Amino acid sequence: MDGEGVLNIEKTRIRDRKLMNTLLGVTLLGTGCPSVSTTRYGPANLVQCCGLNLLIDIGSGATQRLAGCGSSSADVDALLITHIHSDHLVDLYQFIISAWHQNRDRKQVIYGPPGIKTLVESTMAVWKAERELRIKWEKRTSIAAFEIEVHEMDCEGVIMEHEGSRVSAVKVEHQPVEPSFGFIFEAGGHKLALSGDTRFSENLVEAAQETDILVHEVFDHRSMKISGTRTKLGLANVAAYHTASTEVGKVAAQARAGCLVLTHIVPPHADRSGLLDSVRAEFSGPVIVGEDLMAIDVITGTVYWDNLAFNLPIRT
Repeated sequence: MDGEGVLNIEKTRIRDRKLMNTLLGVTLLGTGCPSVSTTRYGPANLVQCCGLNLLIDIGSGATQRLAGCGSSSADVDALLITHIHSDHLVDLYQFIISAWHQNRDRKQVIYGPPGIKTLVESTMAVWKAERELRIKWEKRTSIAAFEIEVHEMDCEGVIMEHEGSRVSAVKVEHQPVEPSFGFIFEAGGHKLALSGDTRFSENLVEAAQETDILVHEVFDHRSMKISGTRTKLGLANVAAYHTASTEVGKVAAQARAGCLVLTHIVPPHADRSGLLDSVRAEFSGPVIVGEDLMAIDVITGTVYWDNLAFNLPIRT
């Protein structure tokens, strides 16, 4: 955690990992990207919003990370997909089947861009024979976990309201993958913004105005090397639809974010000091280089990671 001023850091040992008790919070399940990493799993975030458990993307290892934060696939009220890229979707069937194994007795609800319905249906079709064999052999009392309600989002706007909270989809810039979405969560007078995958997006800046926490992807060009089958043009193309470490601070500054949290870190081994230096050049607020299983209570401004808990500076 870095930023101007001194933070109130409490070395509080977290004995038993469990979900936060909060009206609005986010747990970073996977802070990585398509590159395989043993420390940064595939993109996924768990958002708690007025009693709802909302899973944002389902990258590699997400179900294991759910267990690691004290939750499970069975506890998820809805899965929200930012865009159709494999690193954000590869654990989809693992999520569905593990929910059944974890005694889920209600249908799945999935939101995503056009094409998500076909992807879900084809995924279920691939595993149909194996699934039917499991159902017949295990003789569980419910198969409701395999009933899937899919909502395709072709435009931005409010997609969910619950007990005074609101969840909105925001179009971002990830061409040629489109539409691609970020999400805004509002509850208890507080706001959380998740960028999804995007280059610098004016639309996201506008939607995320005065957000307490901005969780944003980042691409560190200095840590990316041309080697093996990677070409200079290919690397430039990848960089072109992500937000550079020299740009992400501008997003936070223009959105007047209370805190910037970096995730979807490309590459996973990006230099931490270099990232922070780049962001500080444009954003004077607190910056966190996200880590898997880091949890943030948006209401209280408390960050939990490993065996530590610390408080973000109070906004003035």
